Amino acid sequence: MVRRFFGIALVLALAGSLPAQEKKPRLQVQHYAIVADINPHTQSISATVKVTFVPLETVNAAIFELNSALTISKVVDDQGQTIPNNRDAEAGTVRLILPSALSKGQTASYTFSYDGRLTGAEDGPVPGIKFAALKPDRSFLLYPARWFPVGGYTTDRYSADLRITAPAEYKVVSSGDEKQERDGDNIVHTFVYKQNSFPGSIALVKDEPEKVSSQGIACRIYFAPDHKAMAQAYGEETGKIMSFYTSIFGLAPQANLSVVETESGSVNSFTAPGIVFLTPAVITKQVNIRALSNALAQQWFGILTSPTTRNHMWIENGGARYAEILYLEHLGGPGGADNDIKSTYVEALTVQDTPVLQAGRLEDYSPEYWALTAAKGAAVLNMLRGVVGDQNFNKGLQAFFDKYSFKSSNTEDFRKVMEEVSGQDLRYFFLQWLESTGEPDFKLEYTVFRTLKGFRVVGKISQDLDTFRMPVDLKIETEGNPEEKTVDVTGTSSEFTVDTFGKPRSVSIDPKGRLLRFDKSMRVQVAIKRGEQFYALGDFPSALKEYQKALEVTQNSSLAHYRIGELFFKQNNYQSAANEFRSCINGNLEPKWTEVWAHVNLGKIFDVTGQRDRAVNEYKQAIRTHDNTAGAQEEAAKYSTKAYERVRNDSE
Repeated sequence: MVRRFFGIALVLALAGSLPAQEKKPRLQVQHYAIVADINPHTQSISATVKVTFVPLETVNAAIFELNSALTISKVVDDQGQTIPNNRDAEAGTVRLILPSALSKGQTASYTFSYDGRLTGAEDGPVPGIKFAALKPDRSFLLYPARWFPVGGYTTDRYSADLRITAPAEYKVVSSGDEKQERDGDNIVHTFVYKQNSFPGSIALVKDEPEKVSSQGIACRIYFAPDHKAMAQAYGEETGKIMSFYTSIFGLAPQANLSVVETESGSVNSFTAPGIVFLTPAVITKQVNIRALSNALAQQWFGILTSPTTRNHMWIENGGARYAEILYLEHLGGPGGADNDIKSTYVEALTVQDTPVLQAGRLEDYSPEYWALTAAKGAAVLNMLRGVVGDQNFNKGLQAFFDKYSFKSSNTEDFRKVMEEVSGQDLRYFFLQWLESTGEPDFKLEYTVFRTLKGFRVVGKISQDLDTFRMPVDLKIETEGNPEEKTVDVTGTSSEFTVDTFGKPRSVSIDPKGRLLRFDKSMRVQVAIKRGEQFYALGDFPSALKEYQKALEVTQNSSLAHYRIGELFFKQNNYQSAANEFRSCINGNLEPKWTEVWAHVNLGKIFDVTGQRDRAVNEYKQAIRTHDNTAGAQEEAAKYSTKAYERVRNDSE
């Protein structure tokens, strides 16, 4: 997935420099009646959509988002009177100029008529990501494409009636109860979704689905021919995941599901009521459990309940990410998701200056948006689980979904449910992790004394955040059984005393790694992660600065040296690249795969510079590692017999 990346400081600076804009009228969309004629052969759509909404204040105008590729012919009210409108194609909005003011709570309906082509090549709401594409082989129109007029994106819950006319050879997949009727060479597909949620995403496919029943879940898998062989496995895993989630969260919005493949360049996954859309890249030979479990979790986090405003998107995105972690833990047992938790924490720490509850200011689908709402949201849930305990955490999640099924909810709602279930006052926790910024970097000092009954450890935990409060676990390794103690750390310094029978050997903070915090290792990983984000966007100078920050903390970081070598290699700076790959091999070899790929890349450098014997030697050393991370062995074997050739850019 291609994503645009804006530094937080830049986003905030630009926001502060923009001229004052007119306040957007506050509306609550309630219902859509969508009538659309869709022809994948001509890649065209013609639609009339009646939008029913309620003003949340007295308004003289109404603003909706609509895909810029669609041309509005007219907008009328219930009496057929034409409503003047201003179309801002660049912003993807349409502003209705109302003939008279609408009072707060006064229901109104307007019908939009429009048409256009959605080929997938148009600039969408998020450049670089396809949310809509009408193609002769298969088509999809997702809610984020704004292919129908959208009010409060991701916040206004609504019901919908859809009447989709399509050529007879196509099947239409959408949310709700379906009926069909023949209309000449076309079939009219009618869908009714009565609950307030986010219906309206559709797919048009030609092939019959693979029907799979698993764990009591009936699945229809609409995969393209290249992935048909994987349909059964994905259907079976879908049933297993849904069964596990049901045991934790309660009943899903609906029991049966459709899984639809989209096309390359589309969003990795998207979830609508009863439907999961997957891009081809995430449909792998072995079921992509992470992508599938995350998408299915959104049947609860997003479909069943959704945030009242975009500042509370951490519940939806963080909830889905943490559900993914819970399922991996379910499969692997205790510790089975430790690596995923660690990588989630690293991603969360790449954004440090914006509180989670100010996520609404970030660009949709940007790395910062996902780091703050998904990664840090998941980290918050993991820490909350540690504070209230597994049993209360699971009870709280189920109680939350019971109370807010098919409703909007916010952070305050979630906190109150968790407090009621756990019997704890959690305001300090939510204030620390969601409304404030800053993560602790603990320092531990302690002394061991001999007592009449054994030993006593007297110590102090220090950190720099004056307003910080959090229960912190300690583990004291002794000559006998280890001792554990929870210290309520408040402010910059907290003292503790622990009595042990055996002689203490070591004391460690947060032994289970639950706390989102900095230490030497984490600072290195966060800097490298930020460098990788810049590298992916072609901002090599910024990437290099981040990698160098990692080396300032740990000079022998193999991963930092590898990433710098990768960057120089991309720029055809072969001598500097070779130096970095050598430093990688001579470094701490964390992670281990850096060794094999450093040898492979050194081999490529020697091939490019006409030193075939040296290149073959590097490929052989890569093979001797027996590390096949990301197909390294195949890559080394390939170039052992045929020299690597430099791939030139069009600009060269």
